[in-house]
Amino acid sequence: MRKHFLYILFLTFSFVAFAQDTTSFYFDSGKFELSTKENERLSKWISENSTSKILAIHGFTDEVGTSEANDTLSQNRVNYIFEKVNGKVKIREDFKTVGFGENFKRDKVQAKNRRASIFYLKEADLSKENEILGIEEGEFVIPDNLPLHEKVKLAKVGTKITLKNINFFQNTFQTTPESQTALYDLLFVMQNNPNLKIQIQGHICCVDLDRRHLSLDRAKQVRRFLQWKGIPPGRVSVTGFGTTKPLYPIPEANEEQAAANRRVEIEILSK
Repeated sequence: MRKHFLYILFLTFSFVAFAQDTTSFYFDSGKFELSTKENERLSKWISENSTSKILAIHGFTDEVGTSEANDTLSQNRVNYIFEKVNGKVKIREDFKTVGFGENFKRDKVQAKNRRASIFYLKEADLSKENEILGIEEGEFVIPDNLPLHEKVKLAKVGTKITLKNINFFQNTFQTTPESQTALYDLLFVMQNNPNLKIQIQGHICCVDLDRRHLSLDRAKQVRRFLQWKGIPPGRVSVTGFGTTKPLYPIPEANEEQAAANRRVEIEILSK
């Protein structure tokens, strides 16, 4: 798959709750290639939707295997579907892929959990595309598949950008080892944009109140990393919003929504 479309995100579009259509294709256990029967279903869907537009593709797995392996498997399933539809069905420029792995509200029937789902608009709804997605006319949307340094380059003062793949151990502000790549991406951006000032904003999920101020502590932890690497304190401020700015109502309906709500964002203060 072309790198332009390969950025894995933890944050989904709010359009998932709106009036797009969805179709799913199912995989054998441990596989990221469709069976002959499911490939025929996909080919039929492609032929019937040449005038539709894909908004996102999400990948899922069952609980068999390690969480790390399932994260990779779910994204490989997304990649496989993308290769099949690319060039045959229109794809939104800020198209998103998400590999949820096993971290979602699972069905009791395991076979239903081994899937990739396509979210799309039919031709009849394309004239209402921005309305459905909640985008104001003329509003510029930074493609989510871009690497962080390109997003910052395109961003205006006031723009908020979610930092992908920065995760924390449960109920703590300690970042997981898997977060190092994303932290160094942010450091690279700060080092190569000496006039850039940002605010790091923490958000949590699943509870009514952030009594322990965990969202603020997590934002401070990201700032602590930047300062440890030599970024001046005056270039980075922090705040914690707790659960006051959720992307989905709390309590969330499933793990996808909870994952979207617990996030770290940066707001561009000056460039």
